[in-house]
Amino acid sequence: MRLTQFSFLFVAMALMLAGCGNDGPDVDVESAIPVRIEQVTKQPMRAYAFATGTVLAANDATLTALQSGYYRPQTNPRTGKPFAMGDKVKQGEAIVVFLNPEFEYSVAFDSKKLNYEMSQSEFEKQKSIYDKGGITLRELTDAERTAIDARYAYDNATIQLAKLKIVAPFDGFIVDLPYFSKNQLVEAGSLIAQVMDYSTLHSDITLPGSEMGQVKPDQQALITNYNKPDDTLIGRVTQVSPALDPDSRMFKVALEVANDDLLLRAGMFVKIDIIVEEKDSTLVIPKDIILDNRGNKQVFVVQKGVAAERTLETGLSNRTDIEVIGGLEENDQLVVEGFETLRDRSRVKVVK
Repeated sequence: MRLTQFSFLFVAMALMLAGCGNDGPDVDVESAIPVRIEQVTKQPMRAYAFATGTVLAANDATLTALQSGYYRPQTNPRTGKPFAMGDKVKQGEAIVVFLNPEFEYSVAFDSKKLNYEMSQSEFEKQKSIYDKGGITLRELTDAERTAIDARYAYDNATIQLAKLKIVAPFDGFIVDLPYFSKNQLVEAGSLIAQVMDYSTLHSDITLPGSEMGQVKPDQQALITNYNKPDDTLIGRVTQVSPALDPDSRMFKVALEVANDDLLLRAGMFVKIDIIVEEKDSTLVIPKDIILDNRGNKQVFVVQKGVAAERTLETGLSNRTDIEVIGGLEENDQLVVEGFETLRDRSRVKVVK
């Protein structure tokens, strides 16, 4: 009996001595689970409302023939060739002109211009005579009415002749130019060209009703082309609907994005991240390392060669990251790889 007690005490003392002088548990490196760690740090944090949408040109004009005539494409002064799809145009430049002598004769533009000039001159003469008492007010009024009628006739003739020209309504690009042979007779109503200015783009999107209180006009949005993820532009929320669609329970949001360098083209499918809240400095970790344990958000940190389980309290989140407001401290050694098989107090081996 005494030998047994002595043996037990000897073993206990040996174990106590073995533990003295070590900072942590005696970890068997060969059987430890390899993990990679990162230090928990404070970073800026943004929360987003996410959506996808199509960007469209802010200015888009479909130009049709307002009068029939013989097709005459005009020369692009920048290329020296007839205008073509993809060409840049300036406001007021004629892209196509129609030749229609019969219509021009019926308008009688030159005659109406001359009549206007003569009527205006006569009115000025009559006004001078009236000031000297040479004519009555009725005679002056008749001269003025004649001048006004002549001006209307001249302005109308100008409008009518303008129907024979297809003119760029703003600076932009020709994005559609259906083919017509030179001198081909084109009927009124035919599509002649489409001009687009996509230096400013807009997009209408829908968001879940749960986000209605978060999205407001003038909030910034990140606009990213799915095919070119590095080309992200800054957009702005311009309008927010105060009502939900009764079927989808979604609400409508309108955005605008400056596209000065033309990185995006009208019709592109884009990812839209509206910034609804942001903080300059807070604890931030990757979302994909968080484990769900019966509704609790948990991660592992490394302390003295073993994994320690931590339950988190979280705040803002986005597609990739999440804010931690409880459960971690700055500079904690957070397990970011190899956490899937860990348990609390698992032995670990930190690898790079």
